[in-house]
Amino acid sequence: MKKAIIGGTGVYDIGEGSYSKVVETKYGKVEVDIVNIKGEKIVFLARHGKGHSTPPHLINYRANIKALEQLGVKYIFSTAAVGSCNENYTPGDVVVINNFIDFTKQRPVTFFEGGDEPVKHTDMGDPYCKNLRTKFYESAKLEAIDIKGDAVYVCTEGPRFETAYEIKMYKSLGGDVVGMTNVPEVVLAKELGMCYATVGIITNWCTGVKGEITLHDIQGTLSVNKEKISRTFLRVFNGKLNQEHCNCKNAIITL
Repeated sequence: MKKAIIGGTGVYDIGEGSYSKVVETKYGKVEVDIVNIKGEKIVFLARHGKGHSTPPHLINYRANIKALEQLGVKYIFSTAAVGSCNENYTPGDVVVINNFIDFTKQRPVTFFEGGDEPVKHTDMGDPYCKNLRTKFYESAKLEAIDIKGDAVYVCTEGPRFETAYEIKMYKSLGGDVVGMTNVPEVVLAKELGMCYATVGIITNWCTGVKGEITLHDIQGTLSVNKEKISRTFLRVFNGKLNQEHCNCKNAIITL
């Protein structure tokens, strides 16, 4: 099982059969769904849990990514619901995340904690796999997905939404969209040598940009886009993938 989708619900009926599996890791237990699609097993992981009951600041990111590694996963696509602070990206739009700014506060953000291991650092020159991003752009055309462009993701702690003045600051730093889950997920995948890419679904304007944030906006936009995006992920997975066209497996610098 080399391929996984995080947050990618809505495509289980495509497969020829699915089953749940609990993976034991040193960081905790993780339940995943494994779906047989065109003769290949694809792992599906619900980031917030199957009942969407775990808030973003309490997600066990290390257990999630470690579980995928233990299953043999090398390639990960994820979806992320985001608010927009870029007037060119409106609710309903789809963007490809190409960089991030981290404003989280209290999460375990690395597998590298010293001890008996040498000090390790992770190269973040290309945090989101350029190969997977390129292939998503190519395959999205076949699903008639209108990708509005690349976006810089600002990750906040949550679970509260941001204030208008926080959004002004994030925008001034070059942020395009704001969410609560992509860090440390992207970092942990890079630490384990995985190819990881995220597609953002814009569900609302950020606080103070335009209008108000409503639950209806968020749920409606997600339901429209999520299945088409997940189908595009599977199109990429059905093609030929290797790690020769990116630096994801060589991102660790040991001192």
